[in-house]
Amino acid sequence: MSEYTFGIFDHVERTSGSPNLGELFEERLKLVEAYEQAGFSIYHVAEHHATPLGMAPSPNVYLSAVAQRTRRMRFGPLTYLLPFYNIIRLAEEICMLDHLSHGRLEVGVGRGVSPFEQGIHRIPYYESRARYAEALQVLMGALSGKPMTFHGQYYNYDNVPAEMEPLQKPHPPLWYGINSDDSSTYAAEHGMNAVSLGPNALVKRVTEVYHEKFKPGFGGPSPKVGAARQIYIADSDKEADTIARASFEVFHHNIQKLFLDFGASTTVFPNNYDLFQKSGAFIIGSPGTVRDKVAQFFQETGCTYLVLAFAWGNLTADQTMRSLDRFATKVMPEFRGQAAAAGR
Repeated sequence: MSEYTFGIFDHVERTSGSPNLGELFEERLKLVEAYEQAGFSIYHVAEHHATPLGMAPSPNVYLSAVAQRTRRMRFGPLTYLLPFYNIIRLAEEICMLDHLSHGRLEVGVGRGVSPFEQGIHRIPYYESRARYAEALQVLMGALSGKPMTFHGQYYNYDNVPAEMEPLQKPHPPLWYGINSDDSSTYAAEHGMNAVSLGPNALVKRVTEVYHEKFKPGFGGPSPKVGAARQIYIADSDKEADTIARASFEVFHHNIQKLFLDFGASTTVFPNNYDLFQKSGAFIIGSPGTVRDKVAQFFQETGCTYLVLAFAWGNLTADQTMRSLDRFATKVMPEFRGQAAAAGR
C-alpha cells in the first residue's frame, strides 16, 4: 500500500501577463515557498530552449535558487535534456545541487521532444535517442564517485578523476516521462520514477505497463508513478472555466510558438480546451468539483502521484496563488493520509 501524494510541475512560462524576467523569477520563487508550505512533495521544473514556454533553460541555475528558498520539499528537472549537455559538467552540477539542498535533488532525464530546440543546439534529431542512451551511461559513471572511462559513438572519456560525488547514494533518484508502452517499459526496466501526460485512459494504460515491467534500479525499490495536470480553482465552476479557457489560449500559443517560427506546428497538443477538460488532462473548477476530479484521477488511472501545474498561460501571480490556496485548504486535506493499492 502507498499513500496518495502531490507534486508540482512548472514550465516557468513567460506569458502575456508576466513582468520582466527578474520579477518573473521572484514571483515563481515566492510560489515555490508556498508550495512547500502547502505540503507538496516534489517540485519538478521543465527544460526548454528558445521558447516562451520555458524561461528556465538552465534548470541548475534556477534550482540553485530553489534550494536556498526551501528546506523540506524535494525538487529537480523534469527533465535534463541529456544530449544538450557536457555530461561531465552536468554531473558536477548535480553533485553541487544535491549537497546545496542537503540531499533533496531528484533527477529527470530525457532526450527532448522538440526537433527545433535540438536543431538550434546542433543536435541531429534522429541521433538524439542514441546520444541520450550514451549520455545516461556517462552520467551514471560520473556520479559513481570512481574514476570513469567510457568509449562510445558520441562520448569518449579516459580515466576522468572523481573529485565530486552526490550526497545521495548511489545518486539522486531518476525520473522519466512516459506516454507509450515503449517509454513505460523503458522507465520500468531501469527502475526509474515516471510521470505521464494525456487522458486518464492513456495514463492508466502506461501505468499498468510500468508496474508489469518494473525492475528495481536507478529509482530505488519503491518508485513514484504519476501524471501531470494543469489546474485552476475558483470559487465557482463558471468562474474557473472562464479564466482557464482564456489562459489556455496563451498556453497553447507558447507551446506552438517555436514550431510556428520555423513554419511548422505540432498536432500533439491540439488547440481544444474542451477536449483536455473532458479527457481529464486539465482539472478546472470549484473546490468541490476539483475534489471530485482528483478522486476520479486516482480511481481511473491507478496512479498514486498527481503532479499539478498551477502557473500556466496568462494566469496572474495573484490568480495562481489564490488557486493554490483553495487547493491546499479545501482539496488536499481530503487526500492526506489516504492509502491506495499501488500498481492497480
